[in-house]
Amino acid sequence: MRVLTIIDSLAVGGAERSLSVLAPRLVAHGIDMQVGYLMDRPGVHGALVDGGVTLHSLSGAGGRSGSLTRVSQLIRRTEPSLVHTTLFEADLAGRTAGWLRRVPVVSSLVSEAYGPEHVHNPEYRPWKVRAVQLVDATTARLVTRFHAVSTNTADLMAERLRIPRGKIDVIPRGRDPARLGERSAERRQTARTSLGVTDDVPLVLAVGRQFHVKGFDLLIDAFPKVIETFQDARLIVAGRKGPATPDLVRQIRASGLDGSVTLAGFRADVAELICAADVFAFPSRSEGSPGVLLEAMALQTPVVASDIPSVREMAGMAEPTMVLVAAASAEEWAGSIVELLQDHKRAINLAHAGRIRFLDRYTIDMSAEATVKFYRRAISDH
Repeated sequence: MRVLTIIDSLAVGGAERSLSVLAPRLVAHGIDMQVGYLMDRPGVHGALVDGGVTLHSLSGAGGRSGSLTRVSQLIRRTEPSLVHTTLFEADLAGRTAGWLRRVPVVSSLVSEAYGPEHVHNPEYRPWKVRAVQLVDATTARLVTRFHAVSTNTADLMAERLRIPRGKIDVIPRGRDPARLGERSAERRQTARTSLGVTDDVPLVLAVGRQFHVKGFDLLIDAFPKVIETFQDARLIVAGRKGPATPDLVRQIRASGLDGSVTLAGFRADVAELICAADVFAFPSRSEGSPGVLLEAMALQTPVVASDIPSVREMAGMAEPTMVLVAAASAEEWAGSIVELLQDHKRAINLAHAGRIRFLDRYTIDMSAEATVKFYRRAISDH
């Protein structure tokens, strides 16, 4: 089986990082993995090449029509068994080119797009959100099957794109426990030394691109109350700059948190940062299936996370694996972080339960096996 994945770029983001972990496992399952990317941006290229994946740059002139032409030509050259598209621009070009070339197309639904949180997001214009939704829904008619990263994403996007729910397979994201390694005192100390943080400093970590939907403003609002209890507490936000960056910088300065809150920018050592942290905070207002949260669970770092459907699904209901917080409540965020910093026994128990749930449901081998079955079903359905 030869699979041609089309993606917007290979810059470091949730979808791109997940691809860099999954694609080499699919190669190990005997699939010839080809990846075409529409925009040249530095990121996960090395991990894909090292994993036996063939890369194709599709950048060039001509806007969307140029991208469609280049994707169509790549399909003709590589003759894939199916085309797999991920992210909006790749969906437009890949779905259309696959349909024109009479190759089955599958698309990944990786976020809960087009909801109220997007329409009212200050970074977007409401009319543009609806226009993009219409285009997405139109090209969705060309897709044989869809893959969703969570049940909630599948349910919401089936409604918002007018997709029959039976055409969507839910395959959670996965991570490689061997590649992540295990949490240890030595690893924690090494990471803290690299950050200039001593062992006795309470350290809270958040990871993600600086967008409004990621909710980092809630953490910054909450942090003065954390400092009331732990005066030397630190908050580090690791992730690329984005539209929310200027507001976050102003917020930090206005709150007098310059010495306590750090916007660390892009970091290639996220797993090490997670090991350094006493609490991993995940304040997103909306998510599809957050891979970085899986990494925190795998590395047994206590988690405080937004009480949103995709996170609840990941956390599970049988046994507490993390503290869930109302997404818009800065006071509740502060109280939950302080409680975990104070109650070491509870923090350890939650972290241990999170690791067990990760190993039971979210390893990369489980994701790869489900993806192979999904591809075979799509080819059979075409």
